[in-house]
Amino acid sequence: MNQDKIEGLSRRSVLRYAAAGLAAGPLLSQAQSGWPSKPVTLIVPFPAGGGTDAFARPLSASFSKLTGKQLIIDNRGGAGGTLGASIAAKAQPDGYTLFMGAVHHTIAPSMYPKLDYDIEKDFVPLALVATVPQVLVVNPKKVTEGDFKSFLEMLRRNPGKLNYGSAGSGTSHHLAGELFKQQTKTFITHIPYRGAGPALQDLIAGNVDMMFDGLGSSAGHIKGGRIKALMVAGTKRNAAFPDVPCAAELGLPDYTVQTWYGVWAPKGTPADAAAAAVAEIRKAGATPEAKAVWANQGAEFSDMTPSQFGQFVSAEVKRWTQVVKLSGAKLD
Repeated sequence: MNQDKIEGLSRRSVLRYAAAGLAAGPLLSQAQSGWPSKPVTLIVPFPAGGGTDAFARPLSASFSKLTGKQLIIDNRGGAGGTLGASIAAKAQPDGYTLFMGAVHHTIAPSMYPKLDYDIEKDFVPLALVATVPQVLVVNPKKVTEGDFKSFLEMLRRNPGKLNYGSAGSGTSHHLAGELFKQQTKTFITHIPYRGAGPALQDLIAGNVDMMFDGLGSSAGHIKGGRIKALMVAGTKRNAAFPDVPCAAELGLPDYTVQTWYGVWAPKGTPADAAAAAVAEIRKAGATPEAKAVWANQGAEFSDMTPSQFGQFVSAEVKRWTQVVKLSGAKLD
């Protein structure tokens, strides 16, 4: 791994996002009050119980309460989240089918050469609803080292002894593991699943040793003692878990991996319906109930406009294309 390239890439990404924020314009105008006039389907491209679900379900509850119309979660897992994305891209663009994807969908173009959709061209960006850092978690019964330093020493003494679960090949969980291996000069076997939920359950059950997971889906299990957090990716500790050290203080200043979740509509969705969806999603995310869930999971709800979210997605596609190339990550 060329660390200078990764570090430079990260700096450029930060500058792009900061510039987008400074150039923020007003949100899409309030749309016609007729939407939603019936239940809305939110396609979640992973099985229930994963990180996307951890935000989709409370968002759904707040949305349904505020609008009086159900936001129905439709879990369509498989192929690292690309199966559900493909289904959403082909859905009728009438405003009543939305898609909640994640950082994985900006990694997929560089991992899956024959995707039948384009995340930048076949969707209308609506809102970046949650950003959370990745966290290195282990099964405490299988990994008995109490801190990151002793854990890392054990990994280096025993190449290939441990394995890590992921939400599937080409997901951020997978790439986070590949980056970790490159930067720590260790070898850990990758075990892909059909979503973060199944991988996390197998981690809790002891069928895999460790996982690089979004803090949102791991938070409750960390607090419950079912899994142990050894490190938060990035340059600062997370307010929800102040006792868990960050990568930078553990000697990995370039290990920054963030999981984020966003909502799109299929291309061709009427502008008024898209604008109304943005407004209602923001209202749902601003309820006390949703804010409590976000805070409990160490997450933030972004104030990006739809246009800025689209720019962010394009920048992430470019970033992860370079990361995949430099890490040599491949589909298992």
